[in-house]
Amino acid sequence: MITLDKKTVKEELDRLCARYETSDFIKDDPVQFIHLFKKPEDIEIAGFISALFAFGKREMFIKKLFSLFNLMEMRPYEFVLNFDKQAYVSDFNYRFIKPDDLILFFDILKKLYSKDKMTLEELFAKGFETHLSGQNKVYCALQYVCDYFYNTDSKIEAGYKFMLSNPKNKGAMKRMNMFLRWMIRKNSPVDIGIWSFLAPSELLIPLDVHVGNISRSAGLLNRKQNDFKAVIELTDILKEFDPDDPVKYDFALFGYGVNNIK
Repeated sequence: MITLDKKTVKEELDRLCARYETSDFIKDDPVQFIHLFKKPEDIEIAGFISALFAFGKREMFIKKLFSLFNLMEMRPYEFVLNFDKQAYVSDFNYRFIKPDDLILFFDILKKLYSKDKMTLEELFAKGFETHLSGQNKVYCALQYVCDYFYNTDSKIEAGYKFMLSNPKNKGAMKRMNMFLRWMIRKNSPVDIGIWSFLAPSELLIPLDVHVGNISRSAGLLNRKQNDFKAVIELTDILKEFDPDDPVKYDFALFGYGVNNIK
C-alpha cells in the first residue's frame, strides 16, 4: 500500500474497506454504544457522549463508557431530561474529565432538550445552516455546537475544554467528525445514519495519529501536522476515490494504521 500510485492505493483502500466495514468492527469500537438503543434521542445522546470520551486506551474508555451508561440506567435521554445538578452525586471521571465537567455538560444538554426544545441533530443542523460562501459547512456546524456548550456562566475547566474541543483552535476535531460519520452514513453495517441534514459526501475524515501516519506513507497527505487543514487535504484526496462517500475510507486507514496490515 505504500506507494504514490493512486490507482493502486485506491484498490488497496477498497479492499480494506470491505474487510473492516462489517458488523465485526462494532464490538471493539465506541460505535457499539449507539447500537444499544432504538430511540433517536437515546442514540444521538449515546453517540455524542461516546465520541467525546473516545480518547486514550480503547479498552479503558470503552470500560468507562459502560460505567457511565449504567449510571444513566441505560436511558440517556431520560437521564438528561431529569438531570438535577444539585442532586447529582457521582465521582465518575475519566482522565482529564472530572465530575464538575460532566455536571456542566449534562446541565447544558438538559437545557438543549428541555428549555430550547431542540435535539442534537437540530443543533448541528442549525450550525450547518450558518455557513457562508467559502466556509466549510462541517466546520461551521462544529463551531456552532461548541459555542452552544461553552455559553455558560459556570467556570469552564480544562477537562471540559478537552472533552468539547473548540474548532477555533484549528485541531483535527477527530471525535466530532467520527460522531458525524456514525450519524450521517446510511446503508452501513457500522454507522447508523439516522441524521439527514448533511450528505455523506460533505463529511470530513476523522483524523488521528494512526490515520495521519498511514495517509502520509501512502502519499495521500503532505501536511505534517494533524490539524484541520490536514483533514481538508486528506478528505479532498479521498473524494477522488469516492466523491459520494469519501469517509468510508476511515475504516481502511484506521484498520491499516492500528493493525499494521501487510
